[in-house]
Amino acid sequence: MKTFDEVILLKTRFHKLTVTDLIDYVVEAAKVEKKTIVGNVNVRAMNFACEFPWYQDFLNNADLVFCDGFGVLLGAKLQGYSLESVHRMTCPDYIENLALACEKQDVSLFLLAGKPGVVDQAIVKLRAVAPNLKIQGHHGHFEKSGKENDSIIDKINNFKPGVLYVGFGMPLQERWILDNLSRIEARVFLPLGACLDFYTGNVYRGPRWMTDRGLEWLTRLFTEPQRLWERYVVGNPLFFYRLFRQRIDRGAKTRL
Repeated sequence: MKTFDEVILLKTRFHKLTVTDLIDYVVEAAKVEKKTIVGNVNVRAMNFACEFPWYQDFLNNADLVFCDGFGVLLGAKLQGYSLESVHRMTCPDYIENLALACEKQDVSLFLLAGKPGVVDQAIVKLRAVAPNLKIQGHHGHFEKSGKENDSIIDKINNFKPGVLYVGFGMPLQERWILDNLSRIEARVFLPLGACLDFYTGNVYRGPRWMTDRGLEWLTRLFTEPQRLWERYVVGNPLFFYRLFRQRIDRGAKTRL
């Protein structure tokens, strides 16, 4: 498998790659008799990594981690890394290209995400683009342990997907992957949060000129202020404060 340069922020690493690199990697990994974890980072993920050691370990031990946040891209640039906008990607923009690549390479896809009905809508849209794609799915609103969880795993294992897309939101999706990895017969584990909600139009992302400039979070904040204010109003400044504090601490140690 192709390797990529690493970027390390706040002791958490991700890789410098483009969306084409990501899709090629996922499809190729799905052909190998091995379980592969592909993670992603945004500001929220970086904050979780600072607070939860297991979450930082998840990202640092994943086979590949891509950047899905403009704030992380900006933070990396401020730390001296050479990154461009092409090194940041968000799932709704490339999920159809991923489906087409899976169809072409005969890689199956299982969607495990969203409220009841969202996966069904996504499957209809993806089959319109890739009619021969082998695809199944189930909503993400189920008990993540016990009999209901066992039933979902049985459904996944009966399908044996090349790619398992898990979208419960951070950090629940990553915790579920870790807790069930040994039991699931899938090759690539791909946690992608609310991608299907955006892709199906159940959650508004904002106009394209905003999403292309990393301002999607503003739309989300205005549409769901009570639920998301802490994530963005507190979380974004906290991330940059942590970067600034790390830089100050390093400078102090250098002078000693």
